[in-house]
Amino acid sequence: MPESTENRVLTELLREQIAREEGIPFAEFMRQCLYHPAYGYYMTGRQRIGKSGDFFTSSSVHTLFGRLIARQLVQMAELLGEGPFQVFEQGGGEGYLALDILDALAAEAPAVYARLDYVLIELSPVSRRRQSERLAGHAEKVRWSDENWSLDSGCLLTNELLDAFPVHLVEKHQGRLQEVFVVNAEKNRFGEELRELSTRDLADHFDWLGVQPVAGNRCEVNLAAPRWMRETGKRLGRGFVLTIDYGYPALELYAPHRRSGTLMCYHRHQADEDPYEKPGEKDITAHVDFTALQKAGAEAGLQSLWFGEQYRFLMALGFVEELLRLQERTADEKEARALRLTLKNLIMPEAGMGETFKVLVQGKQVDQPQLLCARALRDLPFPGMGF
Repeated sequence: MPESTENRVLTELLREQIAREEGIPFAEFMRQCLYHPAYGYYMTGRQRIGKSGDFFTSSSVHTLFGRLIARQLVQMAELLGEGPFQVFEQGGGEGYLALDILDALAAEAPAVYARLDYVLIELSPVSRRRQSERLAGHAEKVRWSDENWSLDSGCLLTNELLDAFPVHLVEKHQGRLQEVFVVNAEKNRFGEELRELSTRDLADHFDWLGVQPVAGNRCEVNLAAPRWMRETGKRLGRGFVLTIDYGYPALELYAPHRRSGTLMCYHRHQADEDPYEKPGEKDITAHVDFTALQKAGAEAGLQSLWFGEQYRFLMALGFVEELLRLQERTADEKEARALRLTLKNLIMPEAGMGETFKVLVQGKQVDQPQLLCARALRDLPFPGMGF
Protein backbone atom coordinates (compact mmCIF):
# COMPACT_ATOMS: atom_id res chain seq x y z
CA MET A 1 0.00 0.00 0.00
CA PRO A 2 1.43 3.44 -0.94
CA GLU A 3 2.54 5.83 1.77
CA SER A 4 0.18 8.63 2.76
CA THR A 5 1.16 12.27 2.39
CA GLU A 6 1.35 12.56 6.19
CA ASN A 7 3.63 9.52 6.36
CA ARG A 8 6.00 10.97 3.75
CA VAL A 9 6.11 14.35 5.50
CA LEU A 10 6.78 12.84 8.94
CA THR A 11 9.45 10.55 7.49
CA GLU A 12 11.24 13.54 5.98
CA LEU A 13 10.95 15.55 9.22
CA LEU A 14 12.43 12.64 11.15
CA ARG A 15 15.28 12.22 8.69
CA GLU A 16 16.05 15.95 8.97
CA GLN A 17 16.06 15.78 12.77
CA ILE A 18 18.26 12.68 12.77
CA ALA A 19 20.72 14.32 10.37
CA ARG A 20 20.76 17.52 12.42
CA GLU A 21 21.32 15.74 15.73
CA GLU A 22 23.47 12.94 14.28
CA GLY A 23 21.07 10.29 15.54
CA ILE A 24 18.30 10.34 18.12
CA PRO A 25 17.36 7.95 20.96
CA PHE A 26 14.57 5.55 20.06
CA ALA A 27 12.36 7.21 22.69
CA GLU A 28 12.50 10.47 20.72
CA PHE A 29 11.71 8.64 17.48
CA MET A 30 8.69 6.96 19.12
CA ARG A 31 7.54 10.27 20.60
CA GLN A 32 7.51 11.94 17.20
CA CYS A 33 5.76 8.97 15.54
CA LEU A 34 2.97 8.97 18.10
CA TYR A 35 2.66 12.58 19.27
CA HIS A 36 3.96 14.94 16.59
CA PRO A 37 1.40 17.79 16.75
CA ALA A 38 0.46 17.54 13.07
CA TYR A 39 1.43 14.03 11.93
CA GLY A 40 1.64 11.85 15.06
CA TYR A 41 -0.42 8.69 15.21
CA TYR A 42 -2.47 9.85 18.20
CA MET A 43 -2.84 13.45 17.03
CA THR A 44 -4.45 12.97 13.61
CA GLY A 45 -8.02 12.12 12.70
CA ARG A 46 -7.35 8.53 11.64
CA GLN A 47 -9.64 5.78 12.93
CA ARG A 48 -7.60 3.79 15.46
CA ILE A 49 -10.04 1.62 17.42
CA GLY A 50 -12.53 -1.01 16.23
CA LYS A 51 -13.00 -3.02 13.05
CA SER A 52 -12.10 -0.13 10.76
CA GLY A 53 -9.10 0.87 12.89
CA ASP A 54 -5.85 -0.75 13.93
CA PHE A 55 -6.69 -2.53 17.19
CA PHE A 56 -9.41 -3.33 19.71
CA THR A 57 -9.50 -2.18 23.32
CA SER A 58 -11.50 -3.76 26.14
CA SER A 59 -13.97 -0.88 26.01
CA SER A 60 -14.51 -1.40 22.28
CA VAL A 61 -15.30 -5.11 22.77
CA HIS A 62 -18.53 -4.59 24.76
CA THR A 63 -20.24 -2.08 27.02
CA LEU A 64 -20.01 -4.59 29.88
CA PHE A 65 -16.39 -3.60 30.48
CA GLY A 66 -17.37 -0.02 31.32
CA ARG A 67 -20.40 -1.12 33.30
CA LEU A 68 -18.27 -3.26 35.62
CA ILE A 69 -15.74 -0.47 36.09
CA ALA A 70 -18.66 1.79 37.00
CA ARG A 71 -19.60 -0.69 39.70
CA GLN A 72 -16.16 -0.29 41.28
CA LEU A 73 -16.41 3.49 40.95
CA VAL A 74 -19.70 3.45 42.85
CA GLN A 75 -18.03 1.74 45.78
CA MET A 76 -15.19 4.26 45.64
CA ALA A 77 -17.69 7.11 45.75
CA GLU A 78 -19.35 5.56 48.81
CA LEU A 79 -15.99 5.12 50.54
CA LEU A 80 -15.09 8.77 49.95
CA GLY A 81 -18.37 10.00 51.43
CA GLU A 82 -20.59 12.92 50.54
CA GLY A 83 -19.71 15.75 48.21
CA PRO A 84 -18.66 15.89 44.56
CA PHE A 85 -17.19 12.66 43.18
CA GLN A 86 -14.63 13.30 40.47
CA VAL A 87 -13.62 10.77 37.83
CA PHE A 88 -10.70 11.90 35.70
CA GLU A 89 -10.00 9.73 32.65
CA GLN A 90 -6.69 10.31 30.88
CA GLY A 91 -6.21 9.16 27.30
CA GLY A 92 -9.90 8.41 26.71
CA GLY A 93 -9.49 7.86 22.96
CA GLU A 94 -12.83 7.83 21.17
CA GLY A 95 -14.82 8.15 24.41
CA TYR A 96 -16.29 4.64 24.39
CA LEU A 97 -15.29 3.84 27.96
CA ALA A 98 -16.50 7.20 29.28
CA LEU A 99 -19.87 6.69 27.59
CA ASP A 100 -20.32 3.18 29.01
CA ILE A 101 -19.40 4.35 32.52
CA LEU A 102 -21.68 7.39 32.37
CA ASP A 103 -24.59 5.35 30.97
CA ALA A 104 -24.15 2.75 33.72
CA LEU A 105 -23.96 5.30 36.53
CA ALA A 106 -26.98 7.19 35.24
CA ALA A 107 -29.05 3.99 35.06
CA GLU A 108 -27.78 2.02 38.06
CA ALA A 109 -26.39 4.58 40.52
CA PRO A 110 -28.33 7.84 40.08
CA ALA A 111 -27.21 9.17 43.47
CA VAL A 112 -23.55 8.87 42.45
CA TYR A 113 -24.32 10.23 38.98
CA ALA A 114 -25.94 13.28 40.56
CA ARG A 115 -22.70 14.29 42.27
CA LEU A 116 -20.41 13.17 39.47
CA ASP A 117 -17.83 15.39 37.78
CA TYR A 118 -16.34 13.48 34.81
CA VAL A 119 -13.20 15.05 33.37
CA LEU A 120 -11.39 13.85 30.25
CA ILE A 121 -7.68 14.73 30.19
CA GLU A 122 -7.10 14.99 26.47
CA LEU A 123 -4.48 16.83 24.37
CA SER A 124 -5.66 15.92 20.87
CA PRO A 125 -8.22 18.37 19.41
CA VAL A 126 -9.53 15.62 17.15
CA SER A 127 -10.10 13.26 20.08
CA ARG A 128 -11.78 16.03 22.09
CA ARG A 129 -14.22 16.66 19.27
CA ARG A 130 -15.07 12.98 18.88
CA GLN A 131 -15.47 12.55 22.63
CA SER A 132 -17.74 15.59 22.80
CA GLU A 133 -19.96 14.19 20.06
CA ARG A 134 -20.13 10.75 21.64
CA LEU A 135 -20.86 12.08 25.13
CA ALA A 136 -23.44 14.69 24.10
CA GLY A 137 -26.11 12.94 26.15
CA HIS A 138 -24.07 13.57 29.31
CA ALA A 139 -22.91 17.08 28.42
CA GLU A 140 -23.77 18.51 31.84
CA LYS A 141 -21.53 15.97 33.57
CA VAL A 142 -18.49 16.10 31.30
CA ARG A 143 -15.67 18.59 30.86
CA TRP A 144 -12.15 18.54 29.48
CA SER A 145 -8.73 19.37 30.87
CA ASP A 146 -5.14 19.52 29.70
CA GLU A 147 -2.27 17.95 31.65
CA ASN A 148 -2.41 20.68 34.33
CA TRP A 149 -5.14 19.02 36.35
CA SER A 150 -5.83 18.48 40.04
CA LEU A 151 -8.31 16.05 41.56
CA ASP A 152 -9.73 16.79 45.00
CA SER A 153 -11.75 13.64 45.76
CA GLY A 154 -12.38 10.79 43.38
CA CYS A 155 -10.58 8.45 40.99
CA LEU A 156 -8.08 8.87 38.17
CA LEU A 157 -8.75 6.21 35.53
CA THR A 158 -6.57 5.10 32.63
CA ASN A 159 -7.13 2.27 30.18
CA GLU A 160 -4.26 1.47 27.81
CA LEU A 161 -2.50 4.81 28.32
CA LEU A 162 0.94 4.00 29.69
CA ASP A 163 1.80 1.38 27.06
CA ALA A 164 1.96 4.22 24.52
CA PHE A 165 4.44 6.34 26.49
CA PRO A 166 7.74 6.61 24.55
CA VAL A 167 10.31 4.07 25.71
CA HIS A 168 14.10 3.90 25.53
CA LEU A 169 15.59 0.71 24.08
CA VAL A 170 18.67 -0.62 25.86
CA GLU A 171 20.97 -3.63 25.70
CA LYS A 172 23.71 -4.80 28.04
CA HIS A 173 26.95 -6.09 26.54
CA GLN A 174 30.09 -7.01 28.47
CA GLY A 175 28.57 -5.57 31.61
CA ARG A 176 27.90 -2.19 30.00
CA LEU A 177 24.45 -0.71 29.34
CA GLN A 178 24.03 0.77 25.86
CA GLU A 179 21.13 2.54 24.17
CA VAL A 180 19.57 2.15 20.73
CA PHE A 181 19.81 5.31 18.62
CA VAL A 182 17.92 5.75 15.36
CA VAL A 183 20.03 6.83 12.37
CA ASN A 184 19.38 7.45 8.69
CA ALA A 185 19.94 4.53 6.33
CA GLU A 186 19.84 4.16 2.56
CA LYS A 187 16.68 4.25 0.45
CA ASN A 188 14.90 6.67 2.80
CA ARG A 189 14.86 4.12 5.61
CA PHE A 190 15.96 4.18 9.23
CA GLY A 191 18.63 2.12 10.96
CA GLU A 192 19.94 1.55 14.48
CA GLU A 193 23.20 2.03 16.34
CA LEU A 194 24.12 1.05 19.89
CA ARG A 195 25.67 4.03 21.69
CA GLU A 196 26.41 5.39 25.13
CA LEU A 197 23.31 6.16 27.19
CA SER A 198 21.56 9.41 26.31
CA THR A 199 20.83 9.99 29.99
CA ARG A 200 22.18 8.66 33.27
CA ASP A 201 18.55 8.21 34.31
CA LEU A 202 18.49 4.90 32.41
CA ALA A 203 21.18 3.28 34.58
CA ASP A 204 19.71 4.89 37.69
CA HIS A 205 16.31 3.47 36.81
CA PHE A 206 17.49 -0.13 37.08
CA ASP A 207 19.32 0.60 40.35
CA TRP A 208 16.13 2.16 41.73
CA LEU A 209 13.98 -0.71 40.46
CA GLY A 210 16.26 -3.38 41.92
CA VAL A 211 16.21 -5.40 38.70
CA GLN A 212 18.91 -5.50 36.03
CA PRO A 213 18.52 -6.38 32.33
CA VAL A 214 19.98 -9.70 31.20
CA ALA A 215 23.19 -9.51 29.15
CA GLY A 216 22.48 -9.75 25.44
CA ASN A 217 18.76 -9.04 25.78
CA ARG A 218 17.04 -5.97 24.39
CA CYS A 219 14.51 -4.32 26.70
CA GLU A 220 12.42 -1.18 27.01
CA VAL A 221 12.73 1.46 29.73
CA ASN A 222 9.68 3.65 30.24
CA LEU A 223 11.08 6.57 32.23
CA ALA A 224 7.91 8.59 31.66
CA ALA A 225 5.56 6.17 33.46
CA PRO A 226 7.03 6.41 36.99
CA ARG A 227 7.34 10.18 36.55
CA TRP A 228 3.67 10.27 35.57
CA MET A 229 2.74 8.20 38.63
CA ARG A 230 4.66 10.46 41.01
CA GLU A 231 2.96 13.50 39.49
CA THR A 232 -0.42 11.79 39.77
CA GLY A 233 0.16 11.16 43.47
CA LYS A 234 0.92 14.86 43.99
CA ARG A 235 -2.17 16.03 42.10
CA LEU A 236 -4.61 13.67 43.80
CA GLY A 237 -5.98 15.07 47.05
CA ARG A 238 -7.85 12.00 48.26
CA GLY A 239 -9.06 8.97 46.41
CA PHE A 240 -7.96 6.28 44.00
CA VAL A 241 -5.86 5.61 40.91
CA LEU A 242 -7.16 2.84 38.64
CA THR A 243 -4.66 1.74 35.99
CA ILE A 244 -5.57 -0.86 33.34
CA ASP A 245 -2.95 -1.90 30.81
CA TYR A 246 -1.00 -4.84 29.47
CA GLY A 247 2.25 -5.53 31.26
CA TYR A 248 4.10 -7.46 33.95
CA PRO A 249 5.89 -7.04 37.26
CA ALA A 250 9.55 -6.10 36.72
CA LEU A 251 10.99 -9.58 37.31
CA GLU A 252 8.76 -11.00 34.60
CA LEU A 253 9.17 -8.05 32.23
CA TYR A 254 12.97 -8.35 32.31
CA ALA A 255 13.09 -12.15 32.52
CA PRO A 256 15.90 -13.97 30.64
CA HIS A 257 13.53 -15.54 28.10
CA ARG A 258 12.27 -12.12 26.93
CA ARG A 259 15.24 -11.62 24.64
CA SER A 260 13.75 -9.02 22.29
CA GLY A 261 11.63 -7.09 24.76
CA THR A 262 7.94 -6.40 24.22
CA LEU A 263 7.86 -3.60 21.64
CA MET A 264 5.04 -4.14 19.13
CA CYS A 265 3.34 -2.20 16.35
CA TYR A 266 -0.27 -2.40 15.16
CA HIS A 267 -1.71 -1.39 11.80
CA ARG A 268 -5.10 -2.51 10.52
CA HIS A 269 -5.21 -5.35 13.06
CA GLN A 270 -1.86 -6.71 11.94
CA ALA A 271 0.92 -6.88 14.52
CA ASP A 272 4.58 -6.47 13.61
CA GLU A 273 7.90 -5.59 15.24
CA ASP A 274 9.12 -2.90 12.81
CA PRO A 275 8.57 0.60 14.25
CA TYR A 276 10.51 2.20 11.38
CA GLU A 277 7.97 1.41 8.68
CA LYS A 278 5.06 3.82 8.11
CA PRO A 279 5.96 6.41 10.80
CA GLY A 280 2.81 8.02 12.16
CA GLU A 281 0.51 5.44 10.58
CA LYS A 282 0.67 2.66 13.15
CA ASP A 283 0.61 2.30 16.89
CA ILE A 284 3.84 1.56 18.75
CA THR A 285 3.54 0.05 22.22
CA ALA A 286 5.51 -1.66 24.97
CA HIS A 287 4.34 -3.62 28.00
CA VAL A 288 4.03 -1.68 31.25
CA ASP A 289 6.27 -2.26 34.27
CA PHE A 290 3.78 -2.48 37.14
CA THR A 291 6.51 -2.81 39.75
CA ALA A 292 7.81 0.62 38.74
CA LEU A 293 4.30 2.06 38.96
CA GLN A 294 3.75 0.71 42.47
CA LYS A 295 7.18 1.83 43.66
CA ALA A 296 6.82 5.33 42.20
CA GLY A 297 3.28 5.59 43.55
CA ALA A 298 4.43 4.73 47.06
CA GLU A 299 6.96 7.56 46.87
CA ALA A 300 4.08 9.95 46.15
CA GLY A 301 1.78 8.71 48.90
CA LEU A 302 -0.18 6.15 46.87
CA GLN A 303 -0.75 2.83 48.60
CA SER A 304 -1.20 -0.27 46.44
CA LEU A 305 -4.62 -1.68 47.30
CA TRP A 306 -5.00 -4.38 44.65
CA PHE A 307 -3.06 -5.73 41.66
CA GLY A 308 -4.02 -8.62 39.43
CA GLU A 309 -5.16 -9.87 36.04
CA GLN A 310 -8.07 -8.27 34.23
CA TYR A 311 -10.11 -11.46 34.34
CA ARG A 312 -9.94 -11.51 38.14
CA PHE A 313 -10.91 -7.86 38.28
CA LEU A 314 -13.95 -8.34 36.03
CA MET A 315 -15.04 -11.61 37.62
CA ALA A 316 -15.00 -10.07 41.08
CA LEU A 317 -17.17 -7.19 39.87
CA GLY A 318 -19.88 -9.53 38.58
CA PHE A 319 -18.87 -10.53 35.06
CA VAL A 320 -20.62 -13.91 35.25
CA GLU A 321 -23.87 -12.53 36.63
CA GLU A 322 -23.95 -9.80 34.00
CA LEU A 323 -23.25 -12.24 31.19
CA LEU A 324 -26.14 -14.45 32.32
CA ARG A 325 -28.42 -11.43 32.51
CA LEU A 326 -27.49 -10.42 28.97
CA GLN A 327 -28.07 -13.97 27.74
CA GLU A 328 -31.55 -14.03 29.27
CA ARG A 329 -32.43 -10.99 27.18
CA THR A 330 -31.28 -12.78 24.01
CA ALA A 331 -33.97 -15.05 22.64
CA ASP A 332 -31.95 -16.34 19.70
CA GLU A 333 -29.33 -18.99 20.56
CA LYS A 334 -27.13 -17.87 17.70
CA GLU A 335 -27.03 -14.36 19.13
CA ALA A 336 -26.35 -15.73 22.61
CA ARG A 337 -23.42 -17.75 21.29
CA ALA A 338 -22.02 -14.68 19.53
CA LEU A 339 -22.38 -12.73 22.77
CA ARG A 340 -20.42 -15.35 24.70
CA LEU A 341 -17.69 -15.41 22.07
CA THR A 342 -17.42 -11.62 22.19
CA LEU A 343 -17.33 -11.31 25.96
CA LYS A 344 -14.87 -14.13 26.51
CA ASN A 345 -12.22 -11.91 24.89
CA LEU A 346 -12.31 -9.80 28.07
CA ILE A 347 -11.44 -12.68 30.39
CA MET A 348 -9.80 -15.54 28.51
CA PRO A 349 -6.14 -15.89 29.58
CA GLU A 350 -4.36 -16.65 26.32
CA ALA A 351 -6.50 -15.91 23.28
CA GLY A 352 -8.14 -12.88 24.90
CA MET A 353 -7.25 -9.97 27.17
CA GLY A 354 -7.90 -11.62 30.51
CA GLU A 355 -4.37 -12.37 31.67
CA THR A 356 -2.04 -10.13 29.66
CA PHE A 357 -3.98 -7.09 30.84
CA LYS A 358 -3.44 -6.16 34.47
CA VAL A 359 -5.27 -3.84 36.84
CA LEU A 360 -3.61 -1.77 39.56
CA VAL A 361 -5.67 0.07 42.17
CA GLN A 362 -3.88 2.55 44.42
CA GLY A 363 -5.30 4.80 47.10
CA LYS A 364 -4.43 7.99 48.92
CA GLN A 365 -5.83 8.78 52.37
CA VAL A 366 -8.44 6.02 52.06
CA ASP A 367 -7.04 3.51 54.60
CA GLN A 368 -7.28 -0.12 53.41
CA PRO A 369 -10.82 -0.69 52.12
CA GLN A 370 -12.09 -4.07 51.03
CA LEU A 371 -12.59 -3.32 47.35
CA LEU A 372 -15.19 -5.17 45.32
CA CYS A 373 -12.58 -6.05 42.71
CA ALA A 374 -10.51 -7.77 45.40
CA ARG A 375 -13.10 -10.47 46.09
CA ALA A 376 -11.54 -13.94 45.85
CA LEU A 377 -12.68 -16.07 42.93
CA ARG A 378 -13.45 -18.94 45.29
CA ASP A 379 -16.15 -16.77 46.88
CA LEU A 380 -17.93 -16.09 43.60
CA PRO A 381 -20.71 -18.14 41.96
CA PHE A 382 -19.66 -19.88 38.75
CA PRO A 383 -22.74 -21.16 36.92
CA GLY A 384 -22.22 -22.61 33.46
CA MET A 385 -21.44 -19.93 30.89
CA GLY A 386 -21.13 -21.98 27.74
CA PHE A 387 -17.41 -21.19 27.23
